[in-house]
Amino acid sequence: MLAGAVAVAGRGRLGHGRAVLRAGLRAALQLGVVALVIAWVVGSLWTSAAFVLLMLAVAVRTAGRRITAGPGWVWAAVPIGVGVLPVLALLLGSGLLPRQGISVIPVAGILIGGALSATSLSGRRALDELRTRRGEVEAALALGFEDRDARLEICRTAAATSLVPALDQTRTVGLVTLPGAFVGMLLGGATPVQAGAVQLFVLVALLLVEAVAVVAVLELVGRGRMAPEGPGGVG
Repeated sequence: MLAGAVAVAGRGRLGHGRAVLRAGLRAALQLGVVALVIAWVVGSLWTSAAFVLLMLAVAVRTAGRRITAGPGWVWAAVPIGVGVLPVLALLLGSGLLPRQGISVIPVAGILIGGALSATSLSGRRALDELRTRRGEVEAALALGFEDRDARLEICRTAAATSLVPALDQTRTVGLVTLPGAFVGMLLGGATPVQAGAVQLFVLVALLLVEAVAVVAVLELVGRGRMAPEGPGGVG
């Protein structure tokens, strides 16, 4: 299947043939390592928390590098952190999520993955829009807009489209897709009602996490934190 994906990407001249190969091989390696250590990690809440922090760090670097090659990539920690950590704390504090590694790590991984996608997509789309419509940013500045307001006026709509995948997933759950949490609980012996309830709160939490991440990214882009200095914050 991996060879097929690489071949299709190459034949279609998508420009990501090598990236597909690297991603597939890296996924196999990482899952192999995780399979070896996961039993030890989930045995303690402290080691589980350390593993979650590792996931956060990897997500920050991955999303940040997708947005910008400059030192501003470290700011990706803000949208991912403010999106994931409060929601995870709320789920744990309310008792909806058991304080056990076997429960915390999968849910945290889902939320971090959603925040990563929302952060990288919204950041790239915002900066691409600012570069493409740089003249409009400069026109807004000439009309008396503050730097932040001028940038947000141009890039907000484009960045907001990064929420579409999460919205589509939520709208079509059970009709088009059967998410992993739902299927996993069914295979683990849970009733369909229990599996559906857990999947519902995961999807709603994911929407909240991604919405917060997009708003945070827009604020950072608007303030020029995730782009080089210059008119419109795009160099």
